[in-house]
Amino acid sequence: LSPGAKMGCFTFIKVMMILFNLAIFLSGGTLLGVGIWVAVDDQSFVDIFGGLSSTVVQVVYVGYFLIVIGAILLVIGFLGCYGAQKDSKCLLMMFFSVVLIIFIAEIAAAVVALVYTGLAETLLSAVVTPLLKEKYGTDDSFTHVWNATMKEIKCCGLNNYTDFTNSTWYEHHKVYPDACWMLSPPVVRELLPLAHPHPRGCLLQGCFHQILTEIKTNAGVVGGVAAGIAALEVAAMVVSMYLYCHLDQK
Repeated sequence: LSPGAKMGCFTFIKVMMILFNLAIFLSGGTLLGVGIWVAVDDQSFVDIFGGLSSTVVQVVYVGYFLIVIGAILLVIGFLGCYGAQKDSKCLLMMFFSVVLIIFIAEIAAAVVALVYTGLAETLLSAVVTPLLKEKYGTDDSFTHVWNATMKEIKCCGLNNYTDFTNSTWYEHHKVYPDACWMLSPPVVRELLPLAHPHPRGCLLQGCFHQILTEIKTNAGVVGGVAAGIAALEVAAMVVSMYLYCHLDQK
């Protein structure tokens, strides 16, 4: 290519890099703002968007998740946009490094999720089950999150309903949580022996297996989204390296 064509190609890629990262920056700012809103005043958010949002989205923990994701996108967008605009090799290298770290973390998480599903279940059980026994019914936010989750995906506990056996909730109410009884009529619930090891009508499936089932059912969509995100990350790294390597040739 002639020098003019090379310069035109460089300029085009630079402009695309700026616009792409500007969109990421604005998206990050939006997510950050919404996350702060949900975390600080989740009720007003639910009042406005309740009809459009699922039950799980209404809990305060989602606000913190959005804050983290929004902050990460803000940093990535700033580094990419400002680095390309100012022809800063330092910022472009930082952008490349951050995206590379995220990409590697995603690959590692995917491998662990696929290969060590059983180990993940064991670790989650060791951490979450004691929390369920201790905090469910006493911590309002924790209880709300689990109620929303169990009602949304029709499950009971992490492994099954026995996660609530001998829990603070069970010791106080002598019955399993309402979300565990969605499929049983009230009369059955009332007639069940309180300490029966297998209460008929109680949802026996745990949330961990239900979530895995949902993921497997929608594996094509999940895989497509993951592949799309990975492709964007690879493209962003390639473009940032192209700009980095060609800055001295302008």
